[in-house]
This record gives sequence, structure tokens and C-alpha cells, in this order.
Amino acid sequence: MLQKLLWIIALFVYRTCRIKLNGTIPASKQIRTGVIPLKVNDKSTHFIESICLHTVSRRKGSKVPSLQDGQVTGMEFPEIPKVHDSEEWTYTMRRTMQEIVPGLFLGPYSSAMKSKLDHLAHHGITHIVCVRQDIEAHFIRPNFPEKFKYLVLNIADSVTENIIQHFPKVRQFVDESLAMGGKTLIHGNAGISRSAALVLAYIMEKYGLSCKDAFSMVQERRFCINPNEGFMAQLKEFEPIYKAQRTLQNGQCSTEKGQNKRRIDQVDDQLSSQAEILVSEAMDMTGS
Repeated sequence: MLQKLLWIIALFVYRTCRIKLNGTIPASKQIRTGVIPLKVNDKSTHFIESICLHTVSRRKGSKVPSLQDGQVTGMEFPEIPKVHDSEEWTYTMRRTMQEIVPGLFLGPYSSAMKSKLDHLAHHGITHIVCVRQDIEAHFIRPNFPEKFKYLVLNIADSVTENIIQHFPKVRQFVDESLAMGGKTLIHGNAGISRSAALVLAYIMEKYGLSCKDAFSMVQERRFCINPNEGFMAQLKEFEPIYKAQRTLQNGQCSTEKGQNKRRIDQVDDQLSSQAEILVSEAMDMTGS
């Protein structure tokens, strides 16, 4: 009888660890033990508590996407957020910046000139992407390097210009700004071609949109956008590129999930072994 009670307590401790690991245990597998006043030495109890907490912390710290209906939900594209202060487009608005999605603005250089410091601060701008080519450097330049973080890109508004090479660094720059609660303005000269292409690429990759859908979305906020033909061709080429990259990331996450599952199974085996050891120790204590 005593041996049976010892096994019940050991299994109860083990399943308590599993509750901490997995949240719940099916009702059909729960053990109803009641309250059994049996003493187990503090060293063994502390070991079980420490291994449970260590395992739980490792699981909480691992970034493994969940699986639902065969899809990796952790890698889905986010929903496109709404900008609440949308205005009906007028021609004069081309001289100012517009918020395309929360935290990302598109506009001309005139929206980042020295006279616009208060306006930039009012809208919470913290980061600025300044797009220009060499011959424009004398009049398109960072005006507030002590106030904002700048990313300066040398891009010509030409159909032969390779703009796709700049998409990753712009994505990283904007995401870093958003992560710290900041906001980014992307501007060129007129805010129509080069800077618009960079914003389009960001929107496409961030929200999983086609070039056509991203263009329609951005144009709703800044009607005057018109990237040159070369930029539009590269944006269309970018669509399968970023989708292939996302697919590769999903595959890597699936591999990581399998590796983490094997590690968790190993810990479960260790917990089961420790439960048997505790039973043996308790039986030795009662026998002595």
C-alpha cells in the first residue's frame, strides 16, 4: 500500500512539471490523489522545482512558431494598419509628407528642410531616409543630424539605376525605428519616384502585397507617386524574391521547431527518470 502511494506522489510531481510545461493535462489522464501527508527530503523537492523552472524558461524563451491547420502561423504577414487622419487629396499636398502606414511617412525634400523642424517634431519623426544622387548633394542633404537618425542613399532617378539593392537596408532602418517607438520619413527630391519606390518595396515585403496592390494602397495616401519604369520593373521582380525568402525562413523555423521538440522530449525523459529516483529514495527513507 505504501509503495502504491509513493508511486502516486511521484507521478503527481512529474505531472505537475508537465502542467508547467504544457499548460494543462487532459482530464482522462489526471491523477486524483487527494492530500497525502508524506514527507520527502528538501533536496529532492528543490531538484524537481529547479528542473521544472529551468525547462519552462527554456520553452518560453524559444521562438518557435505555432502550427495551425498545417500552416506556420508565427510567420504570417501582419494585417495592414489604418491611418486615421486620412485627408482628401489636393494638388498642394504633394509639397508635404503623408503617413502611409503608422510610423512611415513619404514626402518631398521640402518636408525635411530647416524650416520644417517643428513640423517633423510634431509628427514624431525620429528617423529620415534621404535619397539623392551626387549632383543633388549640395541642396538635398541631412539638415538635422543632431536631431534625427539619417540613412543617406545615393540613387539616381534613372530607368537603369539599381534600386533593388537598397530595399533590405531601408527595411531594416524603418523596422529599427518602429521597434523603438519612432517614426520614419523617406524623401527624395519630389517624393514621387525614388522614395516612393522604396516605400512600395517596404509595404510589399512587410504586408505580403503584390506590386500592384501596394501601389494602389500607397497612392491612396499620396496620389502623386510615379516611380520610373525601371523602378516599377524592379518592384515587380522583387515580389517573387521576397516571397521566396519568406518561404525559406518558414522552412528554417520548421527545422528549428523539430529540434526544439526533440530537446523537450529529452527533458521529459529526464523528469520521468527523476520521478523513479524519488520513489526509490522515499522507499529507502521509510524502510530505515
